[in-house]
Order: sequence, then C-alpha cells, then structure tokens
Amino acid sequence: MVQAYNFLASWQLFPEKGTYELGDRPRSGIYKIEAIENERLLAISMNWVTLENHAFESHYTILPDAQEHHFDNPEVAETIKATFIDGITFETVFYRDHQQVLYILHEIMPNGYLRVTQQGITPQLKPYTNIEFYHKQMSVLPYSASVSGAVIKPTEEGVIRHKALTAMEEQTNMQLEQIRKQIELLALQAQEIQKRKELSLLIYGAKLNFTPVIGQTYYVYEKADGSHLLSLVSPKEWGGGAGPYKRFVAMVKLLADHTWMEMQ
Repeated sequence: MVQAYNFLASWQLFPEKGTYELGDRPRSGIYKIEAIENERLLAISMNWVTLENHAFESHYTILPDAQEHHFDNPEVAETIKATFIDGITFETVFYRDHQQVLYILHEIMPNGYLRVTQQGITPQLKPYTNIEFYHKQMSVLPYSASVSGAVIKPTEEGVIRHKALTAMEEQTNMQLEQIRKQIELLALQAQEIQKRKELSLLIYGAKLNFTPVIGQTYYVYEKADGSHLLSLVSPKEWGGGAGPYKRFVAMVKLLADHTWMEMQ
C-alpha cells in the first residue's frame, strides 16, 4: 500500500492547535494508523484524555479502494468508503441510508504534521467541523477499541498508565527539544567558523605590505585585476569610497587563533 506509507505511524496530538465545534478539547491524544491483513486494510485507532482526566479510545478499519463497504456498527454508519487522493491525502466517508453522515480528511502538511479534519452532523442536525493536528511520535499507548462502537471509558489502571506515558512523553520531548536547540547552536557555530575560514583564506591570499596585529581592525579591498589587498585605510578615509581600488569588501579583525572575523 504505497500511498499509505506516509501515514503509517503513531501520531501525537497538538491539543492547543486544534479547533473543536463538537465535543470537548482533549488534553492529550494518540492517533495510530497501521497496515493489517497483508497491507490490504488500514487500522485507525484513537486514544485521548479530556481536561478532566477521563481517558477514551476508539478504532475502525478501512479498505482504501474507493468503494463502499459494510460498516460494522450501524449506530454510526451503514457503509464506509476510503479513497487515497494522492500520497499525502486520503479521505473517509461514512454513509447511512445512502446519505453522508461523517467525512474525515487526512493530510500530511509541508512541515510533516498530520491534519485530520472531521465534518459531520450534531444530534441537533447542525453541521460541525473539528480539525486536529498531530506529529509523529515514538511511543504507542496500549489501547484499542472502536469509533464504530460506543466510546469506552477504561479502568483506573488504564488511566494511570496513560498518565505515566504522557509524563514520559513530556519529559523525553523536553529533552529532545533541548538537544535540538544544542544542535542548532552547534550548527550556527560551525557556520560562523566556516565563514571565518573562508574570509581568512581570502585575506591570506591577499597582498600584505605589513604584519597584521592581533585585535587590530583592517580593511579588505578588491583591486581591478580581481586580487585583494589588506589595508589600514578605511573607506571613510577615502571619502566614503574604495579609493584607488575597484571596491571595498569588508572591515575585518585578526583573532588570537589567527583567523579573521568580519566586523559590522
């Protein structure tokens, strides 16, 4: 099931990013999509915890062949049809009496997040739209049940396990975020060193009529023939221009490690 590849994962809910016109905003949740029965079917399971710490779970299966199939809970729908629009989008439609009662659109966003849009009808026969955002995560909650059946409230043990897993997710995500920031800082430092190296190579290839002093500020000019020159004379002293040279390149300072840094 090539088109399903991007969706096969456990996804962790961003509760603060979603919009809910029906139902309460959850505090946390897991959305899992996996292939079963020789990858013919997709199993979709959902686990979430409300702000009051009530844990719920549901699941259903789909055959994404763009055909209507019998649905096993007539209280929700009689038939279901799932269609892959492309490798990053698929939709599921639930029908009762040949009328659409629920539409779910799954989309992989450019940033890698999963957006799930649900459109249906409230018990008061008013249309609603719920939109949720998820990101891929490593751990999987040990729940499974059915959205095609009644919502199930688990045992106290299940709630305790979910709270522990949620705390673990928060801690590991915080640690991973710290590591990510450290990596970004190291990347910035590496870019700065690379920039100083390139500037140093240019200067050491330039014409030097004196011995540079560590900590002193100098000025780099490009000559008409494309070569470079290190000078003590600033553009201001040339009247704001490059003087006899083609152009002013940079104001630089020699550091203690004998690399050159561009001054702003």
